Amino acid sequence: MTIHNQPILLVVEDDEGLQSQFRWSFEGYKVVIASDRISALEAVDQHQPPVVTLDLGLPPDPANASEGLAALNEILKRAPFTKVVVVTGNDDHSVALKAIADGAYDFCQKPIDIDTLKLIVDRAAHLAALEQENRDLRKAKNQDGALGGIIGNSPQLTKVLHMIEKVADSDTSILILGESGTGKELVAQSLHQLSQRNDKPLTAINCAAIPGELLESELFGYEKGAFTGATKTKLGKIEKAAGGTLFLDEIGDMPISLQAKILRFLEERVFERVGGHEEIAIDVRIICATHQNLQNLITEKSFREDLYYRIAEIEILIPPLRERGGDINLLARAFLDQFTAQQDTQVNGFTPESVQILDNYSWPGNIRELKNTIKRAVIMCEGNQITPDDLNIDPVSTARQPAEDLKRVRAQAEHHAITNALIATNYNIATTAKTLGVSRPTLYTLMEKLGIKRKRSSAPS
Repeated sequence: MTIHNQPILLVVEDDEGLQSQFRWSFEGYKVVIASDRISALEAVDQHQPPVVTLDLGLPPDPANASEGLAALNEILKRAPFTKVVVVTGNDDHSVALKAIADGAYDFCQKPIDIDTLKLIVDRAAHLAALEQENRDLRKAKNQDGALGGIIGNSPQLTKVLHMIEKVADSDTSILILGESGTGKELVAQSLHQLSQRNDKPLTAINCAAIPGELLESELFGYEKGAFTGATKTKLGKIEKAAGGTLFLDEIGDMPISLQAKILRFLEERVFERVGGHEEIAIDVRIICATHQNLQNLITEKSFREDLYYRIAEIEILIPPLRERGGDINLLARAFLDQFTAQQDTQVNGFTPESVQILDNYSWPGNIRELKNTIKRAVIMCEGNQITPDDLNIDPVSTARQPAEDLKRVRAQAEHHAITNALIATNYNIATTAKTLGVSRPTLYTLMEKLGIKRKRSSAPS
C-alpha cells in the first residue's frame, strides 16, 4: 500500500536508536515502526506494507531468532506478497538462510550498512510494485472475463490461474483434480472461455448424478426406437458439444462398462448413438474432473488405466480452501456482498471474532460450504456485522486438521511427477530417467513401488 504516492515501509525493530535512524534514512517511504511481533502483525493488517524490515532478535527473546522467525511466518501468512528483509546480528549465516528458506526476500546483518539496506529495500519495493501492478491488471482483465468467477490471490491459487492461462488454448485433454467444493467446474468454464472454442458450446454432464444405465444415452444420444419410450432421435451431450468443449464432471464415478466406449471415442473421435449403426465424427475438446483418487480406483479395477492416461494429458490440481491462506476472507467478503445485495440487508461486515473463526476453520466442504455458511449468516444476522452466532460453526471444529502424512504426500508427488514424465517421453524409460535425474534402475524401483505400469514406447529404452 502507498500513502500519498509513498510506499509504506514497516520497520520491526526494538532498538529505539535504530528506529530513529530508519525514520530519517528512508526519505521516500512512509515509515511505520513496530517493536515486537504483536505490534508488527497489527501494522501488517492495518497498512498492508509492500516491504518489511524485520529484526530477528525480538523481545521477549532478543538473544535468539525464534521470535523473529515466528513473526516472519505469520507476516507471510497474512500478506504472502509482502517482501520481508530480515535483519540479524548473528554472525552465523544459518539463521539468515533459515529465514530465506521460510520465505524472506533478503537479509542484512548488523551492524547495518544503511546504504546497503536501502539498496535492498528499494529493490524489494520495486519488485513488489511490479507484482502488484501485474495482479491489478489480471484482476481488471478477469473481472468480467473468463477467470472472473475465481476469487483469490494466494500463491497456491495464482499458480493454478497461471496454468489455466497457459493450457487453455491447446486441445490437450485436461483432468481437473480437487476435493468436492473446490471449484472444479469454474476452472473448466475458464479453460473453455480462454480457448479458441469459446464461441462454441461448453456442454457439461455429471457422471455421478445420472444412473449408469441412463448415462450412455445421455452422452451418446439414441435413435428412435432404440428402447421403449424412444419415440424420436435424441442428440447426446457429445453431439451438442460439437466444435466446443465437453466437460465430464466426476468421471471417477463413470461405470466401468461405459469407460471402454468413452475411450474409443477419445481415441478415434467417432461414436454411435444408442440403437444406431452409423459412425458419427465429432470435433470436441475433452475436460474431465474428479474428487476421487483415480490411482486407487485403477488398483481396485474400477477405473481403466488406459482411459486415465487418455484424459490426463495435463492435470490441474485445485488446492483445498484450507491451504489457500488469505483467500478465505476474500471469498467470505465476496459472498457477503453477493448475498446482502440479494437480501437487501444492512449487513456490512464481520466482527473480528467472526474473521478469526472463518480463518481457523478447516472447511471440509471447501468453497461450497463457505458460500452456504455466509448465505445462512446473512439471513440470520440481526445487526450490521456477522457474529460467531450467525456463522453457527462448532468451536471444537475450528481447529485446523493436522497435516497429511508426509510419506503419503511424498508418494503422491512422486507418482504425479513420474507419470507426467513418462507421458511426455512416450514411455521411453531411458529418456524419462534422464528427465527426472535418476538412474534407470532407480526409476524401475520407483515405478514398482508406486504401482506405475510400464507401457510400450515407440522408441528404444
